[in-house]
Amino acid sequence: MGLEQEIEALLEVERFEPPQAFREKALWSDPSIYEEAAADPEAWWTAQAKELLDWETEPSQGLDDSNPPFYKWFEDGRLNASANCLDRHVEAGNGERVAYHWRGEEGEERDVTYADLHRDVQRFANALRDQGVEKGDVVGIYLPMIPEVVVAMLACARIGAPHNVVFGGFSAESVRERMEFSEAKALVTVDGARRKGKTAPIKPAVDEHLGDLGSLETIVVVRHTGIDCPMTDGRDVFYDEILAAADPECPAEPMEAEHPLFILYTSGSTAKPKGILHTTGGYLTGVTATHRYVFDLKPESDVYWCAADVGWVTGHSYIVYGPLANGATSVMWEGAPDYPHQGIWWELIERYKATILYAAPTAIRTFIKWGAEIPAKFDLSSLRLLGSVGEPINPKAWLWYHKVIGAERCPIVDTWWQTETGAIMITPLPGITTTKPGSATTPFPGVEAEVVDESEGEPIDEGQGLLVLERPWPSMLRGLFKEDERFVETYFSRFGSERYLVGDAARRDGDGYYWVIGRIDDVANVSGHRLSTAEVESAIVAHPAVAEAAVIGQSDEDTGQAICAFVTLRGGTEPSDELVEGIRAEVAKRIGKFARPKRIVWADDLPKTRSGKIMRRLLRDIAEGRALGDVTTLRDPDVMAELEAKIAEEQDED
Repeated sequence: MGLEQEIEALLEVERFEPPQAFREKALWSDPSIYEEAAADPEAWWTAQAKELLDWETEPSQGLDDSNPPFYKWFEDGRLNASANCLDRHVEAGNGERVAYHWRGEEGEERDVTYADLHRDVQRFANALRDQGVEKGDVVGIYLPMIPEVVVAMLACARIGAPHNVVFGGFSAESVRERMEFSEAKALVTVDGARRKGKTAPIKPAVDEHLGDLGSLETIVVVRHTGIDCPMTDGRDVFYDEILAAADPECPAEPMEAEHPLFILYTSGSTAKPKGILHTTGGYLTGVTATHRYVFDLKPESDVYWCAADVGWVTGHSYIVYGPLANGATSVMWEGAPDYPHQGIWWELIERYKATILYAAPTAIRTFIKWGAEIPAKFDLSSLRLLGSVGEPINPKAWLWYHKVIGAERCPIVDTWWQTETGAIMITPLPGITTTKPGSATTPFPGVEAEVVDESEGEPIDEGQGLLVLERPWPSMLRGLFKEDERFVETYFSRFGSERYLVGDAARRDGDGYYWVIGRIDDVANVSGHRLSTAEVESAIVAHPAVAEAAVIGQSDEDTGQAICAFVTLRGGTEPSDELVEGIRAEVAKRIGKFARPKRIVWADDLPKTRSGKIMRRLLRDIAEGRALGDVTTLRDPDVMAELEAKIAEEQDED
């Protein structure tokens, strides 16, 4: 029987019990933990906070719900995130434990210990202060996957300067937008970034787009690739030079539990990104608890690899704060999954004897396409647990992951959560939960979710509806940076201030398991990266030949969703291959290469209501070959017939 037939046979299994050998050694193996947490969630979360974290002043209270939806947790407690990630491990005698096995894409290796991080974080915290950064000042971070990104984040946390990390794949123009919105006082960036053997100059692009930003007083440049870069006197400084000049000791400053830890901008249903604000005590409680128990982490023996990027929330929570707070040893990989060869991930697992892998379904689907013979060349026997993050995973990909990578011995934790939730919300517990391929299963203890109908918000015991979270949790966002009204409108206007609207559709089955389907708003999820369709539309319309554009996320077997753009050209302009590449280049310049449309459909007009609103729902239907719903509300119903003809013509050409 071939692999494909074996996976088809596994589809008939439907349920997978935790392996007995795993269950016997799991941190949590008793399902009564759910009942314990549900009986008094506030007390349960407070106990987790006190057990898992070191507090300068322990909180005397848990949840403050006096002003919903502006909830607060552990408000009278004081602690420091940097101290919880570093100092306490060093003081406990674990300073020589490796925090990160870092591997550069050209094969360079650095083992960074907790003592190494502790030393550099203290110096860089003082260096930031030397540059005038104070508690409450926002510091931007625009770095590739190198250890310095962790140093910068924890140095900010040490002195109470909220960090605003921007994914290294975003363009410098997107960086400017995020620095401008957050009024960043300093930016930490890099001379150049490497990708698949090529080096892109980063600092010149930063200068071009951020040179006149009024709030930005300092730009710190990490010399990573060694290429020359322009430096402006009085503003720009090199990371290594200010680190060497700084005082070596910087005691961690105790912060109020509700002090802002970071801002992270995520795509919304309008072109303007949302500044998700997370605070210190609640966020750290959520990521530390979920990292420890969802991954059954044993820091003395595990080597953990979250194959995400620090520029997204997955990296914040499960590359930096969660693993370091738990004293874990992690793998950090700078490069792409196919450079210098398509087996690099499996080479790294063999090299570092990784025991836990947390990856996106997009990557798994790519590996399926490349073939099982590639991972078969490497020794993956060290793996004991697999995780999935960023988007729903289809059952066949789940089963391939289970069989080919996990050799049918590793539980899979398929996790659902968001930038806004801060930490994992719906997930199996690997020593307890019977899993179903494609389902995130049930909420983490202390989290209460529901699937509700769209009209009245009534719970649906079995069936499809909107996913909501029913009670506050410690790691929830505290708002949108300087946009309180937008915060309420986005998450709490539909069903009231005590019920968080997730923005995803979901189905609940007869066993109470949750199956997350996808976004209900105008956000595309490409390879686990949330992109505002309006943001991409704005970039497309910036091309001089484009009059109008409408963007949707279309199902894609490789990336989950891909950007499909319906584009109307200005008068006198004819469609061409050159124009397609020009539009894609414009999007890459303004947002990043990962946001480029995979498909462009030329449209003479777009389906609009009589008030002028573009009906993207109809565009999704037509792009994916579904039957159209009611089109009588359109200003010109004939537009859909013309677009259907265009799609049919396109398919005939294929």
